[in-house]
Amino acid sequence: MSNIALCHFRTGETDGVSLEMDKWKKSLEKQGHKVYFISGKKKGVDSLVIEELFYMQPSNDRFVRNAYEKFTDYKTEAEFKNDMLEYAKIIEERLISLINEYKLDVLVPNNIWSLGWGLPAGIGFSEAVKKTGIKCVTHHHDFYWEREKYDNPTCEFIGEWLEEYFPPRMGNISHVVINKIAQKELKDRKGLESTVVPNVFDFAEEAWKMDDYNKDLRERIGLKESDIVFLQATRIAKRKGIELALDVLGELGKKKYLDVLRSHKLYDGRVFTKDNRIVFVFAGMDESEEGYLDTLKQKAKNLNVEIMFINELIEAEREEGNGNKKYSLWDAYVLADIVSYPSLLEGWGNQFLEAVFAKKPVLVYEYPVYGTDIKEKGFAIISLGDKFDFCEKKLAKVHQKVVEKAAEQCIIQLTNNRLREAQVEWNFDLGKRYYSYESLGKILSELF
Repeated sequence: MSNIALCHFRTGETDGVSLEMDKWKKSLEKQGHKVYFISGKKKGVDSLVIEELFYMQPSNDRFVRNAYEKFTDYKTEAEFKNDMLEYAKIIEERLISLINEYKLDVLVPNNIWSLGWGLPAGIGFSEAVKKTGIKCVTHHHDFYWEREKYDNPTCEFIGEWLEEYFPPRMGNISHVVINKIAQKELKDRKGLESTVVPNVFDFAEEAWKMDDYNKDLRERIGLKESDIVFLQATRIAKRKGIELALDVLGELGKKKYLDVLRSHKLYDGRVFTKDNRIVFVFAGMDESEEGYLDTLKQKAKNLNVEIMFINELIEAEREEGNGNKKYSLWDAYVLADIVSYPSLLEGWGNQFLEAVFAKKPVLVYEYPVYGTDIKEKGFAIISLGDKFDFCEKKLAKVHQKVVEKAAEQCIIQLTNNRLREAQVEWNFDLGKRYYSYESLGKILSELF
């Protein structure tokens, strides 16, 4: 058995990479390996810390700004390059120290060699691996060429580094990607073979349900018992396409839909009256580009859609102390009547699986990876189609007929318990068959 370190800019948070690392850790430990985290900051989990890795380090913010946005903080490119190389050297030395101290056999860098966010991290890890000869299974969730942010580096050497280090080409490195599109791109762009390991979920864990801990969450955030909740569990970011869900909620606010809701009991027996609302609840962190959240808020106001932000109450796990009670992301799913997943671009789709496990209907824009890797499995979804345009405010827009059809499907899911139960159980069984910890374990046992 091996000593394995899963490495990332952060751990213990609710972003997709951190969540997936938790799953790999459990699966590898089940196989008998000793597994550590290496990250830039501890949060809720035990981790070996290299502070320079943290994704919000002021130094790295400066590097990113000058590398991809505007070259303003340095007199010369040479000064900029040397500053980053010195930073990379610190990461290299601290990583080598951890490799030696904990007798690590395998490193699993997550996005460190793929995203281009931490240029010094990519270089520092490469040099440490060269000097120690340690084996690596590098897990690429997102590549720099998938993000517009990294398209036009300010300096020629940045482009050269992206080519050389993201990812590096070494014989002791195996590559893992999370979808078929990325597998093809990595082969075409870098000539590197890779294994597809999809996101998974523990379908054997106890179902999320109302209990003594979370039963006060609805009241605490100001919701009535019969208010209808659409949950956006992802982070808030432009590529999440949240405006598409706003269009559907705006449609549902029309009289013809409200009349149906008020003339039928909801799927669970609740009665939706004129005193009740349809509320769009955001549980994830705001990591949006400048102006995007304000644009969403204005759009919601124009559509008369009520939105609610509860991330300050949400942590990766439940926390209670000093009179400050926090809930897990799973508690937020318990609130939901329908889960919103209108992402325009995803490396795979953690929150889709979460919604499937939670046995909630899912409103989905059929993003490219959904089309290549997931759709063929036959999940029942409320579809927003697979084609969109940008409107004048640079927000995504699908055809109005698609919005209307999605709204009609939402009404069915909210009022037809028999159909709803059949579809969520069908989805759960598919998820368990294709995306469980057992399926992950089979792949990892071969990789390690």
